[in-house]
Amino acid sequence: MTKADIVELVFEKVGFSKKDVAAVIEEIFESIKTTLEKGEKVKISGFGNFNIRQKRARRGRNPQTGTEITIDERRVMTFKASQLLKKSINSQPSA
Repeated sequence: MTKADIVELVFEKVGFSKKDVAAVIEEIFESIKTTLEKGEKVKISGFGNFNIRQKRARRGRNPQTGTEITIDERRVMTFKASQLLKKSINSQPSA
């Protein structure tokens, strides 16, 4: 599913113009992104939690050459689905 698909679904259900729906969707994603950039947690009730974790630098290996490299310290985003989302996903028959 793409952002355009989300805009289309919301447009069909709500009835606002596609331009207005696209602006709202874009603002929602921008708000989530800005909050995560600050290192804060984003909790969406009934959906899940987005969180930022700090990973330490570590040694790795280039799979093509086998030489050791250093993987830099970095921040990664994690997502943990809520119990409601997990239950909803698991109750649907697979296609």
